[in-house]
Amino acid sequence: MAKELTPRHIDYAKWYNDLIIKADLAENSGVRGCMVIKPYGYAIWEKIQQELDRRFKETGHQNAYFPLFIPKSYLSKEADHVEGFAKECAVVTHYRLKNAPDGKGIIVDDEARLEEELIVRPTSETIIWDTYRNWIQSYRDLPLLINQWANVVRWEMRTRLFLRTAEFLWQEGHTAHATRDEAIAEAELMLNVYADFAERFMAIPVIKGVKSPNERFAGAEETYCIEAMMQDGKALQAGTSHFLGQNFARAFDVKFATKEGKEEYVWATSWGVSTRLIGALIMTHSDDNGLVLPPTLAPIQVVIVPIYRGREDFEKVNEVAVNIFENLKKAGIAVKYDDRDTHKPGWKFNEYELKGVPIRIAIGPKDIENNQVEIARRDTLEKVVVSQIGLTDYIRKLLEDIQETIYEKARAFRDSMVSSADTWEEFTRLLDEKGGFISAHWDGTSETEERIKELTKATIRCIPFDQKPEEGKCILTGKNSKGRVLFARAY
Repeated sequence: MAKELTPRHIDYAKWYNDLIIKADLAENSGVRGCMVIKPYGYAIWEKIQQELDRRFKETGHQNAYFPLFIPKSYLSKEADHVEGFAKECAVVTHYRLKNAPDGKGIIVDDEARLEEELIVRPTSETIIWDTYRNWIQSYRDLPLLINQWANVVRWEMRTRLFLRTAEFLWQEGHTAHATRDEAIAEAELMLNVYADFAERFMAIPVIKGVKSPNERFAGAEETYCIEAMMQDGKALQAGTSHFLGQNFARAFDVKFATKEGKEEYVWATSWGVSTRLIGALIMTHSDDNGLVLPPTLAPIQVVIVPIYRGREDFEKVNEVAVNIFENLKKAGIAVKYDDRDTHKPGWKFNEYELKGVPIRIAIGPKDIENNQVEIARRDTLEKVVVSQIGLTDYIRKLLEDIQETIYEKARAFRDSMVSSADTWEEFTRLLDEKGGFISAHWDGTSETEERIKELTKATIRCIPFDQKPEEGKCILTGKNSKGRVLFARAY
């Protein structure tokens, strides 16, 4: 199986696209800007979805579903919100088609124009808060902790598989609370859920922080985020959690009766991650040989490949291979036994290396005689010969080691890509020569932030939670600064 991946150092963007296509994760569709997520790619998304869903429910959240279509008037009720999404909205104006008069195809029926245009969901705050007005009457109805798994549409002009498409899959949590403090605690809780998931499950190290006002979610009072570092030195926002204050409650008149009998507006949060996480996964761990998947996310954790010449060899190898397969399966390991006779072992080795299967077991007639198997691990490409005795325990421990090794490698790289700059010259040189996160002073104004973005294409990724107060001078204006922030060029 010829991989033919463009090496990362030659063209990182092309390597990324080649890998997605050749590893059967996704492909471009006939609809401009939209992708088809293929079974192997969707299996990874399902693993992400299942684990996050479990964590959401553990923290008291329930799933619901809200309409795909949002009346245009809903978006106009929250000024900052509509301004943030207006340029990305797909609009439905008619509800019927008819045959063209010349008999060539179909056309829009002009007499079937909607009284009010419908927006194809770019995010669901407005439709959800219109609904919450009917669900919330008193303090007894709070907190309301709802999550939705859905698709959204944001009309992107420049698209890239998983990272930026016109339609993508995500989850969006929307919660309502009796007090400001409870809502802030919820937003922080969910950010911590995302961070723990990214590091423990996806093996992606992240930096937790708060967004600058310019980078906040439209309509939010505060946006918390986790930022990851990709191998090409660009940052990627891997998850966000927003404290919405009472903005949407006021816009949609969502009030509740307090214990004291007073009427107050509720406090809100929203939070979400999307299929963009698959892009983060690829660009954090993979190499020029293909995908590198952490075992927790791998649709296939172990593949067994028999090696034989004739029928007699196969029957001997098959008996042992099936026994290994059954033992691993009973241990809860996602294992595949590839006994296809249509492809040679070398072709299979390349296929599973490309697809990032963490462990490959090869077994042939000599291995049967010596009661052993050959183990190849995808992350380091190391091969060892081990006994069949105690193999299940060995594989279980090896999967744990691979998970930890992948994370530590990514963490070491991320740490090496964090620099400090005290002058504009140093800042621009680091951006161009090294990339990564740059910790630098900023005077706190939106104007300076925008000017830095215009000049360098770098944005403030976050103000890290663990950043210590430090007096200094802004790298661009020289004005006083109370602390450093993290800049980076980003996806």
